[in-house]
Amino acid sequence: MPRVAPSRIGLALTAATLLALVPRAVAAETKPTTAAASDPVARLHDLFDREWAWRLRESPELATSVGVHDWDDKLSDVSLANQARQIEDTKKFRAELAQIDRAALAGEEQVNYDIFATQLDQRVESFRFGEQYLTLNADSGFYSGFPLIWQSMPFQSVKQYENYISRLRAFPLYMDQNIALMREGLRLGITPPKATLVGLEKTIQPLTAFAPEKSAQWTPFTRIPPQIPAGERERLLKEGRDAILEAVVPAYARFFEFMTKEYLPGTRETLAASALPDGAAYYRFLIRQYTTLDLTADQIHQIGRDEVKAIRAEMDALIEKVGFKGDFAAFLKFLRTDPRFYPKTADELLMRASYIAKQMDGKLPSLFKTLPRQPYTVAPVPEFLAPKYTAGRYNGAPKDSTQPGEYWVNTYALDTRSLYNLEALTFHEAVPGHHLQGALAQEAEEVPNFRRYSYISAYGEGWGLYSEWLGKEAGFYQDPYSDFGRLTYAMWRACRLVVDTGVHAKGWTRQQVMDYLASNTALSLHEVETETDRYISWPGQALSYRIGYLKIRELRKRAEDALGERFDVRLFHDAVLEHGAVPLPVLERQIDAWIAEQKPATP
Repeated sequence: MPRVAPSRIGLALTAATLLALVPRAVAAETKPTTAAASDPVARLHDLFDREWAWRLRESPELATSVGVHDWDDKLSDVSLANQARQIEDTKKFRAELAQIDRAALAGEEQVNYDIFATQLDQRVESFRFGEQYLTLNADSGFYSGFPLIWQSMPFQSVKQYENYISRLRAFPLYMDQNIALMREGLRLGITPPKATLVGLEKTIQPLTAFAPEKSAQWTPFTRIPPQIPAGERERLLKEGRDAILEAVVPAYARFFEFMTKEYLPGTRETLAASALPDGAAYYRFLIRQYTTLDLTADQIHQIGRDEVKAIRAEMDALIEKVGFKGDFAAFLKFLRTDPRFYPKTADELLMRASYIAKQMDGKLPSLFKTLPRQPYTVAPVPEFLAPKYTAGRYNGAPKDSTQPGEYWVNTYALDTRSLYNLEALTFHEAVPGHHLQGALAQEAEEVPNFRRYSYISAYGEGWGLYSEWLGKEAGFYQDPYSDFGRLTYAMWRACRLVVDTGVHAKGWTRQQVMDYLASNTALSLHEVETETDRYISWPGQALSYRIGYLKIRELRKRAEDALGERFDVRLFHDAVLEHGAVPLPVLERQIDAWIAEQKPATP
């Protein structure tokens, strides 16, 4: 999955989750231009352009993440008053959209209209349900994105370094505003569950001290380019160090004290999203948001149980194939405890991941006609994040950045990082999964910016899980234990449908979730615990993977059945990816249209 949840304003792959400090007049931003007055398509795209410009001004972090560097010296104004004002702006944009006749638009413009309307509606609903108070979850949050914000910034001139130093100096206000939001969340009872945040302080404490060799935010100052004069270099080093020591480190120290003495003790004892104010409606909203489908919790729960049963049959057959003497539980214990399945060093894990990724790179031309230009690399999960973090994630970069995309691999607690899962993890997070899909989306210049940089979870995570399966077709998983790793990852995503709905709609306990994952997958017990806390503290997101995967597999079978020998998997994959992230019903319509185009003309 991508590194963080999408921005509530930006809805983009960005470390930013909130908004900007630039003062402005709303009327100037929301007023349509006269050139677009008569043509509905022109009116629509004029609205898209103005709202996108508004998003970038409202969220400097979003602007930075998509390669717009006009506000690299600023951080978002996340005060509750400013967020309320932004919601009023959003309602104005939504009202203007409603004045455009959707029926007068062509097919692809109707898709643009519908996705845009959904984004605006979800932004308003999110605020109504109080998501602005939920600034973090079990493994990350606003505080963990900031040390890495430099990765999307250019550092080729004195001015660019000065922008970064100004951003460091702006961090205390940003931190205090987030603390104020969290404090209000405590008062309202809108917090993550207490049980999921145990140990989170371990990811904050390293940020409360400055050690140049370990402080992520210091990294740009270790790479000052030679064209910057020596005198300026010394000044920038001093000002950067002072900004970190005088602004950033004290802000994190305040946050650590707030978290340990006030927030963690005061968070809610309940687990379910449905236990929050208006929680049942909130969870229904999350289901719609993350699956893009009108499904109930009961329906998803049953889909999950059916999928678990089917995958278990495949797992049992593979256990029999390797000749293991013992039951399913004994086989899982064998996988979790035999040293052969675990790396001895972090370098070994990273090198194995890199080799797998490079081998898949060589397969891509046989699977895709269109490939992205942006490269990617393999890197460890940042040390301060690793203890509570998932096994791996993709960390994207702007299209024209000097930074590559990054496939992160967690090297913390190596005795829990199973090698038999590594092929599946790599195909999901790197290629042909998130890197390939995300980089192509950024290069899809025919779609509006709000779509190019949007992340629709059912589409993106469905593609990631499909990519794991695609590895099998491409000739990977030759080792039967690695093939079992593929199946355990498939089982893991099927289990998510059961446990997410179980805990958030059916009253499951944390222990029930852990037991269900531990007894059905070969995930390490450490991962079972961190993943359980992720699902509980990030409700709904886990539903997107298997639901999206099932739809993509369904559409591929439909295309194969309809086209027979005319089916070209490369063209099918291009058809899935060429329009960027879309809701699953839209993807279905697009693939049906593509199938019709591939059929020979009737004489």
